[in-house]
This record gives sequence, C-alpha cells and structure tokens, in this order.
Amino acid sequence: MIRKIVVKDARFPLSGGAGSDAVHQNPVYSYTVACLYDDKGNCGTGLAFTLGAGNELVCSAARFYGEKLIGKDIREVMAGFGEWFKQRSDEQQFRWLGPHKGVVHLALAAVTNACYDLWAKQAQVPLWKLLLDLSPEQLVNTLDLSYLEEVLPRNEAIGMLTAMQASRASRESILKKGYPAYDTSAGWFNYSDDQLEENCKRALDKGFRALKLKVGAKDPDTDIRRALIVRNTVGDQIKVMVDANQQWNLPQAITIGKRLADINPYWIEEPTHPDDILAHKALAEALDPVKLALGEHVPNKVIFKNYLQTGCAGFIQVDAVRVGGVSEFLTVSLLCKKSGVPVVPHVGDMGQLHQHLVLFNHIGMGHEALFLEHIPHLRAHFATPALITDGYYQTPEMPGSSCDLISVNTFAG
Repeated sequence: MIRKIVVKDARFPLSGGAGSDAVHQNPVYSYTVACLYDDKGNCGTGLAFTLGAGNELVCSAARFYGEKLIGKDIREVMAGFGEWFKQRSDEQQFRWLGPHKGVVHLALAAVTNACYDLWAKQAQVPLWKLLLDLSPEQLVNTLDLSYLEEVLPRNEAIGMLTAMQASRASRESILKKGYPAYDTSAGWFNYSDDQLEENCKRALDKGFRALKLKVGAKDPDTDIRRALIVRNTVGDQIKVMVDANQQWNLPQAITIGKRLADINPYWIEEPTHPDDILAHKALAEALDPVKLALGEHVPNKVIFKNYLQTGCAGFIQVDAVRVGGVSEFLTVSLLCKKSGVPVVPHVGDMGQLHQHLVLFNHIGMGHEALFLEHIPHLRAHFATPALITDGYYQTPEMPGSSCDLISVNTFAG
C-alpha cells in the first residue's frame, strides 16, 4: 500500500561548458524527484528532467498527481495503469495547462516513473526484466492508446508484442554483451577546438564508435570548421551526429544541412522548431539521404504519431522523462516499430532509466539495438550509476529503474 508521496527539487549546476548547446548556454541539470513510499519500506523513485528555473512548478504538479495514489496498492494500479494514466493526463483543470505537454506532463512523467520503479522493486527485479516478464496483454494494459485508435488499436498492439515472443531468445544475447553507447559529452557547444579534438580522441580510447557534436553557431562557418575537426579526428568509420537544438529556421537548416553533408553525418538532430512537423518534412526531402533525428522536445504520443505519418523522421528520440514517463515511452516505441523507425532515446544522465527501456525495446519489441546516448555529468549522484565498458552499457541487475539518488541539492527557492 502506498502511504506517502515526497517530491524533491534537485538541481545540479554544471561548469566548464558542460551541457552547453546553441540555445541552452548555462544549463542547470535538474530533476523533479517523485518518491512513492509503500508500507513495506520500499521507495519508488521517478524523475522528470528540466534545466533549472521552473522545476519548482513541476514539483508542485507532481505532488498533486502523487497524492492520487495514496492508499492504493501499486500492483493493482499497474494492472490497469493505462486507464489511470489517461485519467491523470486528462485532469480537467490541469489538462487546460497542457494538454499532455509542459509542466503538468513533466510532473506526470515523474510520478509515472516512480510507479514503475516501485512496481519493479516490490517484484525484486530490474525494470527491464519486469517489462519482459509481462504478457503482451499485461504490457498493453499499462499503456494509454487514446488518440491512436486509427493507427495502433489495442488488439494490434497486443499482436505486435505477441509476434515478437517467438524470436526473443535470438535477441537476449544483448544482456551479456551490453547495449552500444554513443558519446555526447565530447562535443558540447562551448568547448574550444582543442578541447573538442582531445575529447574525440578520449571517446575513441573509451571504446565509443559514435559521438555527437553540438552545432547552431551564429556563423555557420564555425559549425563547418568544428564538424571537420571531429570527422578528421575520428576518421570515416565512426558515426558522427550533429545537433542544432532547434536553433535554425527552415531556410537556414536547408542551407547549413547541405554543407554539413560533406562530413557524412549519421543524422542531423533537432534542426528546427519541434512543433513544426511540416518544416521537418520539407527539410527531410531537401537533405535526403541525410536523415533527421527528433524527439527531445516532442511532448506526447500524438505529435510523434504525426511525425511518423509524414515519414520525415529517420530516428525517434523519445524521452521517458519528457513525455509522460515509461508508459508513454513504450507507446511511442510501439508506434515506431509499426512504422519501421529506430528508437534512439534522448538520454543524458537520464540514461539511468533508458538503459532498461532500450533492452525491452530490443528484446520485447524487436527494435534494432542501435545505440543509446551517454552523458555522465551526474553519475556521482546516483546510487547505482550506469556502467559503460568499452563503449557498451552493462545490463543493470539491481531491482528497480536505477534512478535512486544519493545526493540531492534540494533547491530552496
């Protein structure tokens, strides 16, 4: 039985240019930390991610959602979690503040993720195993498929998961081998050219076979120069992605994207405004065969559905601490599987949670084990930080979702 909800406002300033991109110059990595306590001493920890200011608003909304769970048995809640999620995301007054986006949806993500963590801890298994142990019907019961009925009805979702069960054994070797990682911390926006080159060499030494560069400078020549530094340093066999963090308008994205094609980018990420689906469609057509990656700032399954319907997304970067948590992440993953589009989550230090979800995506849904972003700046604050060995995430074995924090700089306002 859930007996209380505690929400913490945790903020971790970065230094030395870490975390910087074309839009966010001085990020403060911050979590809304929702803690659900049961009567057996378990604590389910759920995170939503922000960059500082406004995190207190998310915390306030998370308390509202969390209080709806007091007195309930988590196993009973999770047996029909899709319906619970729908009711919460459609709270009549909070819905006016969304719907399904912004402060209120981030808050729902924190509470949702706490529910999954508590569920796994009560079962004494890591989250990836809990999800794999569910039947297709049980898994779909945790999802809210509303507004998707024309593209992903319930019976089809169950059928997709059922169809994957016979071939699971062929994909379970990932548990021993580890899940491939790529490095974003090499190419932050405010790093000098010398630092960028050194970071690229260090990433290769650590076993990474893919890395990402932040672009979007006022002078496009700066982006081209830095992109060439990366490509010349790592060679032709390493995947290089570039990320504009929404800095460009469509004409800029077309012009600069065509110039960046010279370094053979594996993808161009968040090239323009995340709500402008038609601009992404036009850009994808203009830059073909270079692919676009998007999803870091896409807040819900409906907008992902629309992106997939246009065919403009080469990679989907759904984020379980940005959409409505694990439940909506899995819903979007099913949409992507049906559309044949790879899921490569936006992750950062939230890889603590995503390292579980990509394992389920691969084994349970049959998604390609492409790679998972790695940004390690807050690893010292986690009780069981993600372990990367020779460029691979090692499979987490502790019960839960790996999101327990040991150090929380509670914001005092």
